[in-house]
Amino acid sequence: MIRIVDKLLLFLYSIIVGALSVFIACIGFKWISIEDLNGIVDNMYRISSIQITVIVIGLLLLLMSLRFFFVSLYRGSAAAPSIDQRTDFGDIRISIDTIENLALKAASKHRGVKDLKARIRATDAGLDIVLRAVVDGESSIPALTEEIQRAVKEHVEDIAGIPVTNVAVFVANVIQSGTIKSRVE
Repeated sequence: MIRIVDKLLLFLYSIIVGALSVFIACIGFKWISIEDLNGIVDNMYRISSIQITVIVIGLLLLLMSLRFFFVSLYRGSAAAPSIDQRTDFGDIRISIDTIENLALKAASKHRGVKDLKARIRATDAGLDIVLRAVVDGESSIPALTEEIQRAVKEHVEDIAGIPVTNVAVFVANVIQSGTIKSRVE
């Protein structure tokens, strides 16, 4: 949710900075005369509603600038996504890539699985693992996917010590066999 808000704020900030850039460029090219500029500034000081609007816009831009400054400092120091665990002896950090490789290793041991890709999502309850596979079509797909789910869940939990809440297997395709039977005439 916070990323969506940050993206929206960045979008608004970009539009406002872009409009200000065009305004400053117009002043630089003298497309806005000094009398018009004086009139705009005079209205900002004379009309209270314009003055309040300028104050609010200025404060919002300052707050957005501060938000982006702190986000850049916070996210800039972050390492690769990982799963953190605390033990009696200290902290353990296991990268998401490691979990992905463990899942792929367990799934690739089954006959009939040809092309595998994994996506890992860490939740508070445990790991959600989504596998995309291409199978050979020579064995039962429901039985094969059930074996893969069980093997991946057990392997990741045994090796990484992290509970797996869900293993989803998406069979993307069935590969065609490359054998061609010769005709006897």
